[in-house]
Amino acid sequence: MGLTFGPRRGVYIDIGTELTRNGNPLSAEELKDFETLDLIYRSLCGLMYNYVPLSGHPGGSISSGRFVAAILFDALDYDVADPERKDADIISYAAGHKALGLYAMWALRNEIVRIGAPQALPSDVRYQLRLEDLLGFRRNPTTKTPLFRKFKAKALDGHPTPSTPFVRLSTGASGVGVATSLGLAFGALDYYGDNAPRVHVVEGEGGMTPGRVGEAFAAAGTASLKNAIIHIDWNQASIDSNRVCRDGEVPGDYVQWTPAEFAYLHDWNVVFVPDGRDFQQIVAAQRKARGLDNGQPTAIVYRTTKGWKYGIEGKASHGAGHKLCSEGFYEAVRPLLDLTGAALPACESGCQRCEGGNKPDVVEACCYEALLVVRKALEGNHLRVRDLAGRLLGARDRLDALSRKPRTDAPDVGAVFEAAGKNAKKIPDDLVLAPGTQTTLRGELGRVLNHYNKLSGGSIFAAAADLLGSTSVLTAGKGFPEGYYNSAANPGSRILSIGGICEDAMSGVLAGMSTYGRHIGAGSSYGAFIAALGHIASRLHAIGNQAKHEVFGSPYQPFVLICAHAGVKTGEDGPTHADPQPLQLLQENFPLGTMITLTPWDPQELWVLMTAALAKRPCIIAPFVTRPPETVVDRASLGFAPVAAAAKGLYKLSAAKRKRPDGAIVIQGSEVAYAFIEVALPLLEREGIDLDVYYVSSAELFDMLPRKQQEALFPPSAADRAMGITGFTLPTMHRWIRSERGLAHTMHPFQKGRFLGSGQAHMVLEEAGLDGRSQFKRIVQYVKDRRRGCFP
Repeated sequence: MGLTFGPRRGVYIDIGTELTRNGNPLSAEELKDFETLDLIYRSLCGLMYNYVPLSGHPGGSISSGRFVAAILFDALDYDVADPERKDADIISYAAGHKALGLYAMWALRNEIVRIGAPQALPSDVRYQLRLEDLLGFRRNPTTKTPLFRKFKAKALDGHPTPSTPFVRLSTGASGVGVATSLGLAFGALDYYGDNAPRVHVVEGEGGMTPGRVGEAFAAAGTASLKNAIIHIDWNQASIDSNRVCRDGEVPGDYVQWTPAEFAYLHDWNVVFVPDGRDFQQIVAAQRKARGLDNGQPTAIVYRTTKGWKYGIEGKASHGAGHKLCSEGFYEAVRPLLDLTGAALPACESGCQRCEGGNKPDVVEACCYEALLVVRKALEGNHLRVRDLAGRLLGARDRLDALSRKPRTDAPDVGAVFEAAGKNAKKIPDDLVLAPGTQTTLRGELGRVLNHYNKLSGGSIFAAAADLLGSTSVLTAGKGFPEGYYNSAANPGSRILSIGGICEDAMSGVLAGMSTYGRHIGAGSSYGAFIAALGHIASRLHAIGNQAKHEVFGSPYQPFVLICAHAGVKTGEDGPTHADPQPLQLLQENFPLGTMITLTPWDPQELWVLMTAALAKRPCIIAPFVTRPPETVVDRASLGFAPVAAAAKGLYKLSAAKRKRPDGAIVIQGSEVAYAFIEVALPLLEREGIDLDVYYVSSAELFDMLPRKQQEALFPPSAADRAMGITGFTLPTMHRWIRSERGLAHTMHPFQKGRFLGSGQAHMVLEEAGLDGRSQFKRIVQYVKDRRRGCFP
C-alpha cells in the first residue's frame, strides 16, 4: 500500500491545465507590454550588478522578475501614491537576496508612473524610489561620489529594509522573512477580518529549506491564514547547488520534497505554474489564487531558470555575475541596446577610465549613463507606458472599491501605549500583591499581559514553544475564546499555534505581527532556547523598525520575547535548560532604545517594569522570569526601596545606615536576590556589616535615563568600590563593577569553572556557591579586603 496525503483543506491546481480549458488572460498587446517590461527589467538587473561594482544577486532577481511584475501591475490592490496606506495589499520580499531585483522593479514602476501618470507619484520624494536612487545600491549613507550627492540618492541596503518605500520588513537572514511576512498577514487578517489585505510573499525554494520556514508554513496552514499568498521562484539553484530539491526521479542535494509538496503538506493551496517564464500562465495563476475562497493560504510555485537570458545561469548567477564591462555583460544587455538604438559607455580593451572599477566617480558616471538608456527605453514607443501606469491607477481604484474597514471589535494597540505612559507607578488593584503572597514571576507577567490585552480589546497575541501553561503566557489570553486562533473556527482567540516547539518561527511571526502595527506579539519559551533562537528575528525586527523610524518617523512596534524558566532555579531540568547565559545575548547588545531586557526579582516588579518598557516603546521587550514560586516580601518593613523604583532600571534596594558604608553590592537575578535577602542580609546585619545594596532591574531602562540621573542613582564611586552577585554570566556585571578587585569578588554561576548539575533550585544555588551563606562569606571577605585598603 502506498503512502498518500490525508484529507486537506487546501487544493492543488496545475495552471497549465486550467489555461487549456479557459484560454489566456492577457491580450496580445498586454503580453507584449509585459515582455518588453521584463526585457528592460532584466537588463537593468545586469546593469546594476555591473556598476555597483560586482555586488548583488542577479540570478534570482532575474528569475523572479516576471511574476513580480505581474504582482505589481495586475494582482496587487494598492495605492502607488501612498506606500503607507493601511488597507492596501502588501508585497514582502522574504527572499531578501533578491534586493537588486526589488530596487530595479521599484525604480521602473516609479518611472512608469512619472511618464504615464505623474499625478499619482507621491509628492514626498521619501516615498518614491527613483531611477537615480539606484546609484545608491549597496552604498553607505556616507558615500560622497558626485552624482550620489547631486541627486540625493537613497543608500539602498544590500538586503531590503523599510527605509525603502513599500518595504515593511528587514529580510534575507535564513528564512526569517517567511515567518515575519506571514506575521504581517496574521496582523492584517485579525484587524480587518474577512476583507483583510492580502500579503504576497516572494521566496525561492532555497529559502524554504531553513527549519523556521517549515514551522511558519505549519502555523499559517493550521490557522487558515487565507490572506497569505507566497510566490515561490523554483529555479533549483542556491549558492552551492543546482539541484536543491528532488526533481522527478532525481534526488535533491538538500531536500527530498518539491516546493509544491512542501506547501501542500502544510495544508496550503498550491497553484503550480509549469513555465514560470510564460506571462499567460503567471497571470492566470495569480488571478486563480486571488479567487480561491476555501480559507487556506496559497502557494504559487513557478518553475523558472535562475539567471535566465543573463548569460550565466544556475548557482553561478546567485551571488555573482559577469566581470566589469566584460563581453558577457554587453551580450546580456544587447537586447536593450538593440531596442533603443542607444549605446553604453565604451569600455574597450585597454580603456583605463575607471581603472578596473577603482575610480568610484568614473564608475558612477558610467552607471548613470546606463540608467539613462533605461529611461530612454521607457520614454520611447517600445511599450505602452500609459497602459501600464493605468494598471496602477486601476489597482488604486480596486482598493478604494473594496472599502476595507477594521472589523467592528478590532483591537486598539494604541490603548496599551497610552495607558503605559500614564500608569507606570499605579498598580491596578487586581494586580497588587500583598506581602506574604506566594506567586511566580512568570505568572505575574501573564497577568500583566492579560490586563493590557483586555484594556486594548485583544491587541496582544501570545504563543509558546509547547509551553503555554508552563510559562504562564496562556494567561495573556484569559477572558478571550479558549483554544488556538483560527481565522474561520476561532477568530477571537488570542493564542497562536506556531508549529509546536518552534521558537524560531514563533519569534519571526510575532515580530511580523507587531510590525503590522495593530498588535503586540508575545512569545515564550525557556530563556535558554528563545534568547538564542529568537535572536535573528529580534535583530531584524530592530533593524527594520529603526530604518523606518529614521526615514519616515514611524514609532517602534514592540514584540515581547519572554525568556521564561530563566536561570539556575530551573535546576531540575539540568544545565541544558537552567542556563545563565541568555541575558548576555540580549542585554546591551542592541542599539540603545531598540531592546529592553527586564530582570525583576520581586513578582510585584513585573507591572512596573513591563509598563515602563511599554512606555519607552522599544522594538523588543525581553523579560527574564523564573519558574518556582516566590514569597512577596514586605519591602517597607525591611527598609527596601518601593517597587516603583524598579522602573529606573537600577535602584538602591537597601541603603547603608552609616555615612561611610562598608561597601556596595550590585545584584541582578531573582534567584540570587532572594538568597541575599532571606539569608545573607540577616547574617550581615548580625555582623554589623553596613552596605549599599543596588539591584539591576533593567540595564536598558537605566541607560535611557539622563546621565545626571544615572550618576545620582549609581555614582561612579559606587562602581569603583562595588562587588557583584548575579544569576547570569560575569560579563553582564562588567558595566556595574569597574575595579579588578570588585570583579574578582563578583559571584556568578560559572565562578567554579564548570556547568552546574541538576536538582532543586536551592541545591543548584549551593553547588554554584550562590546560596545565601556562600554570599555572606564572600561579602565578608570583600569587606575585609576593603578595610585593608585593597579597594578605592
